[in-house]
Amino acid sequence: MDARLNLFENELGSKFAKRFANAGLVIQQSTLPKSTQELVALRASQINGCGHCIDMHTKEATAAGESAVRLHLVAAWRESTVFTDAERAALALSEEGTRLADAHQGVSDETWAQVRKHYDDDQVAALVSLVALINAANRLAVILHQQGGAYEAGTFAALVH
Repeated sequence: MDARLNLFENELGSKFAKRFANAGLVIQQSTLPKSTQELVALRASQINGCGHCIDMHTKEATAAGESAVRLHLVAAWRESTVFTDAERAALALSEEGTRLADAHQGVSDETWAQVRKHYDDDQVAALVSLVALINAANRLAVILHQQGGAYEAGTFAALVH
């Protein structure tokens, strides 16, 4: 399957992609731990079946020092012992925020209470923004048939600067 369009090679697409990526810089520069950011992005990408984003976030997490064991267990985080309570709250928010159509209430009050217990207001804002942003990124990549496998850590950051 070939990619349908490279946004960075299209004038309008490039303008949009750069602004979209720059929105992500706000989250990256927040106090939300980088490892949490990558785990949340990876989990949403797994749910959405986005090979490009799974590839990107796995490699970025690895480059930032994340362990292979934790990355391999993200898909089964509830049945794993390697995640903190704060990370579990973030992963639950990622799942529930990604699967909005699967539950009439969206994010549960229980999950929200756990997120509020572990993160301050700025981190919650970053977390909610990240879930929204990664879901939009997944949709762009899946619609355009962007494939996983060739991403090199640091590539995306180089595109937005």
